[in-house]
Amino acid sequence: MSELYADEIAAYLQRARQSIEAARQLWMTGFHDFAASRAYYAAFYAATALLLNEGLEYSKHSSVISSIHQRFVKSGRLSREQGKRLNWLFELRSIADYGGTAHVSKEQAEEAISAAIEFVEAVQELMGCSAV
Repeated sequence: MSELYADEIAAYLQRARQSIEAARQLWMTGFHDFAASRAYYAAFYAATALLLNEGLEYSKHSSVISSIHQRFVKSGRLSREQGKRLNWLFELRSIADYGGTAHVSKEQAEEAISAAIEFVEAVQELMGCSAV
């Protein structure tokens, strides 16, 4: 783990784990839009930690996602499936947060939580950290 950003990396990974737990609780109480949004943020926080571990900081979500693809998916350190899931979570979060009359279904939210868990676990494995 990068010593320069060690505290920030640890904080982002903690937020990722907390976001997964929040997503689970929101899903169980029927708040599927909010569960999907939290699932996305779990993956986003993990992606941010991974990039910080490489000494890279970005302020825009699209930049974080693009850099993950460029540095980790294209190189094979993360699978193409993980890259697709990150993109899908970002798209689903847009529906969840800004969809107006469109909503995330119970099934989509459940799938989002699973995708986020798998993404966070893959990031933690790359960084040599413990599982979710």
